[in-house]
Amino acid sequence: MRIDAHQHFWRYDAADFPWITDSMTRLQQDFLPDDLAPLLAQRQLQSSIAVQARQCVAETQQLLQWAQQQPATQVIGWIDVTASDLAEQLTALQHPLLRGFRHQVQDEQNPAVWLQQPRVTTGITQIQRRDYVWEMLVTWQHLADATRFAAQHDRHWLVLDHLGKPDIARGAQAWGEQVAELAAMPHVVCKLSGLVTEAPHGQWSSAQLRPFIDEALARFGPHRLMFGSDWPVCLLAAEYHAVAQLVDDALAELSADEQAAIWGNTAAQVYSLTGEKNESVFAG
Repeated sequence: MRIDAHQHFWRYDAADFPWITDSMTRLQQDFLPDDLAPLLAQRQLQSSIAVQARQCVAETQQLLQWAQQQPATQVIGWIDVTASDLAEQLTALQHPLLRGFRHQVQDEQNPAVWLQQPRVTTGITQIQRRDYVWEMLVTWQHLADATRFAAQHDRHWLVLDHLGKPDIARGAQAWGEQVAELAAMPHVVCKLSGLVTEAPHGQWSSAQLRPFIDEALARFGPHRLMFGSDWPVCLLAAEYHAVAQLVDDALAELSADEQAAIWGNTAAQVYSLTGEKNESVFAG
């Protein structure tokens, strides 16, 4: 199975997407399953993970509706993990295509404080007990905070989106040192996604970004990495094919098994698309 582990759908409305600024005109339109389908087919990808882009339950419900129209699509939605009635909300949202949740921690006024809130700790514990994946959206400035968070929550998979948005100018080695402790945790998986839009002004080259993929391979290993296009956000800096080709070229010297892990097998395991659970990681 070949899987795009990170993409988004939306019907664009400026009021709903304040993070899409006037400089992002390419994103100020609808992006729906029928738009993605031919792009997946061109890269022989059979499935995808639709990830939340708005912090509201209504979007999660909409993503699930779209996913039902595309049977190979699974959903990472949003829920208020600090809510006092979280258990009831989780029960109400239960759906066979819902694989987990994400919060845009990078947009919090103080991400470090948010991650350590007692209500967040309680909420993540509930989510992991139900075998939901939790995706971490932070920047390089808060990788140390994400590391402390991950050490507290090891009952189920945690996924680091976009390599933790590295500071491209500081270089891959500096990022590798930042992420080393987090990468050493066996329940943490990293997405090879979002790199092209982290390059300054969207101007990137393979030579500039390839070292970050190499460093991710060295730190996480190929069996805890997943390909993600970050479509349509990637369109700010590159077309879908170019994003996929960047990763394809970087993996060329890996074994067939290692390449298969990054292109889908790891995602199938993390998002329970095979119906199996890795008991060596989650003994409880």
